Amino acid sequence: MTQDRVIVIGGGLAGTEAAWQIAQAGVPVTFYEMRPVRTSPAHHSQELAELVCSNSFGAMSSDRAAGLLHEELRRLGSIIIGTADRHSVPAGGALAVDRGVFSSELTTTLANHPLVDFRREEVTKIPSEGVVVLTTGPLTSPQLTEDLQRFTGMEYMSFFDAASPIIVGESINRDIAFLASRYDKGEAAYLNCPMNKEQYLHFHQELSQAEQAELKDFERETAKFFEGCLPIEELAQRGEDTMRYGPLKPVGLFDARLGDFRAPENKDKRPYAVVQLRQEDKAGQLWNMVGFQTNLRWGEQKRVFKLIPGLENAEFVRMGVMHRNTFINSPELLHPTLQFKTRPTLLAAGQLIGTEGYTAAAAGGWLAGTNAARIFLSKNTVTLPETTMMGALFEFISSASPKHFQPMPPNFGIIPQLSTKIRSKKERYGKYRDRALADLELWQADLRKVSS
Repeated sequence: MTQDRVIVIGGGLAGTEAAWQIAQAGVPVTFYEMRPVRTSPAHHSQELAELVCSNSFGAMSSDRAAGLLHEELRRLGSIIIGTADRHSVPAGGALAVDRGVFSSELTTTLANHPLVDFRREEVTKIPSEGVVVLTTGPLTSPQLTEDLQRFTGMEYMSFFDAASPIIVGESINRDIAFLASRYDKGEAAYLNCPMNKEQYLHFHQELSQAEQAELKDFERETAKFFEGCLPIEELAQRGEDTMRYGPLKPVGLFDARLGDFRAPENKDKRPYAVVQLRQEDKAGQLWNMVGFQTNLRWGEQKRVFKLIPGLENAEFVRMGVMHRNTFINSPELLHPTLQFKTRPTLLAAGQLIGTEGYTAAAAGGWLAGTNAARIFLSKNTVTLPETTMMGALFEFISSASPKHFQPMPPNFGIIPQLSTKIRSKKERYGKYRDRALADLELWQADLRKVSS
């Protein structure tokens, strides 16, 4: 290539990982971070890879989704996880770090790398040429956001993330929930959780009184523009029947197992209200609670939403959220290599592409950085096996329904199912881990053969 270096924009976890992987591949990189020239309302320091919320990367055990992703990244030489391991602090079963020392070491390491040109400048436009990696996160600056909108041709990106919870399909009680579409139109694409009047009124009362999370000032300013996407608890507070004429309306939904609800003699069997779940992934392993965007505290969500018949044992892979979170519609825009479909030399990673969590950001940085370096060196780009947590995550964000795309954390619900059904969750997750790490080892061996 005529370009003499790769450009990485954004110094969070994804950008730091991407810049490191590029430099470690022997490719010069210009690494931009806008702080302190331009501050953000969420950050408190000028360091790279600042952990803005918690100091925890999630569960350490590799038979947990976050822990498996940790282990995959360790084996792939992640600087983020390697540094986290060195500066871990006691946190029960979680990988937590001394966040000040963690970020400080990463800043020093990247700034002193001979192939990294570290610049504290704001970038307001996507460079029009060369290999570029965007890792600007959920608080992308307004000017760069506008340029990204122009580039993608999308008038709307999720500037305020009002998202519903997502549930593991096998945790839904199918003895209660029934598959149907309204008025039987088209393919039965929804799982429906019916409520009688007593169940609905109890749910309404608990939801109306549940404790909400407090929005930050800058998030509250953004939230006022989303009257058309109200949280479910706000609907509940507007009247006893508001939800029944909105997302919980039972009209046209019939459980064929109990006979024809349209028959007059079955009038009393018709549900008083219905919570609908929409399929989130190709395999039907994840289900989204339709219309349940919420600002309830996570513990309250689990308590109240498990009152819904059929969800009493629900396993949540993502809780409902309402906060400022700029992210692109990745299924429409990105390949699983994290390259933009319309410009293969432009890549993106981190929360900007709709992955959630520190470790997922590092994983995206690893893949985007690795592929950016390979493009620069005129090598083929790579994807990881879908049986790994990394491979499954990036396959999901590039192939989910664009119409209903929401950010996704690492979870076992997105990994292809095992050939043999295993009832024990712990044993099943252990098998997922064993298969993922074995497939990753084979993948790395094949990659070394191709590169040698």
